[in-house]
Amino acid sequence: MTTTMVAPPPRPVTQGVAAGITMLGVALLLVASILEILRGIACVAGAEIFDGTRPYTFELDITTWGWLHLLIGVFGVAVALGMILAARWALLVAAGLAGVSIIANFASLPYYPWWSVVVILLDLAVLWAVSTWEPVRY
Repeated sequence: MTTTMVAPPPRPVTQGVAAGITMLGVALLLVASILEILRGIACVAGAEIFDGTRPYTFELDITTWGWLHLLIGVFGVAVALGMILAARWALLVAAGLAGVSIIANFASLPYYPWWSVVVILLDLAVLWAVSTWEPVRY
């Protein structure tokens, strides 16, 4: 005699929380990506708010940092749109992109510390949000 295990039907409250966490991840990723784009534009434009005079291990030209942050931001907006459209790949890419953004912001920390810390915290929240989401299984 064999028994077949049938998964219980998904609970609406649990799925609502999962959807809410996913949308929180989308919102946080969009905010972090927009901040990355703004930082990239400011660096490329040569804004005076960045201090590029101190010697630093990861020393790059401010314009190079700007293009790097700009690319991360644009890619982040594209991934957030993929998450809105419920693309499965977008969750994995969002986690990877948040990790890359954390590394890039840590490496450019001396140039504008407060901005870097805020974006790092947002990226950590994105990692938490996309890693706690559980898809519906029928």
